[in-house]
Amino acid sequence: MFDKKSDYALNKREKDAIVYISATGTVYLTRQDFANEDEFLKWKSWSDGDYQIGEQAGRSFYDNTILLDEKLDVIGAVLSVESEFVYRQAEAECARLCSSLLEQIKSCLTEKQYRRLWLFHVENLTLTAIAAAEGVSEPSVSESISSARKNIFKFLEKHPIKMPVFL
Repeated sequence: MFDKKSDYALNKREKDAIVYISATGTVYLTRQDFANEDEFLKWKSWSDGDYQIGEQAGRSFYDNTILLDEKLDVIGAVLSVESEFVYRQAEAECARLCSSLLEQIKSCLTEKQYRRLWLFHVENLTLTAIAAAEGVSEPSVSESISSARKNIFKFLEKHPIKMPVFL
């Protein structure tokens, strides 16, 4: 990876100056700052070579590494073994609770109410599509779904859900 803002790149880009970065900023030593052309060319050649050696010394590190800043979205964070175990346990508990809640909801609905509610909310079928599939009128499907919702709300008022706290 070549850094276009490195000392080496800045110095190499400026053919008529020796560039270096000091604590106060970037300094440009031009041909006029030297006694003659030969002296400028000697120091320009030396600075180019010195910067190149420094650049090559640092390249072995950067050529053999992957900058995580650019790759974090792709590779994501790696969980520890303990975190993975806790995560899987929490996931299993959540699945068990969802299954239990679904069974409880099923118990307070008729088979027809549950099927229509499922088709409408989970399968995203329209009232018209459900009515056509069952060979009934659309208002009858709508009333059935409304009754199912009321039954669920009544059930939840009597039996509030206690959700566990996950990490």
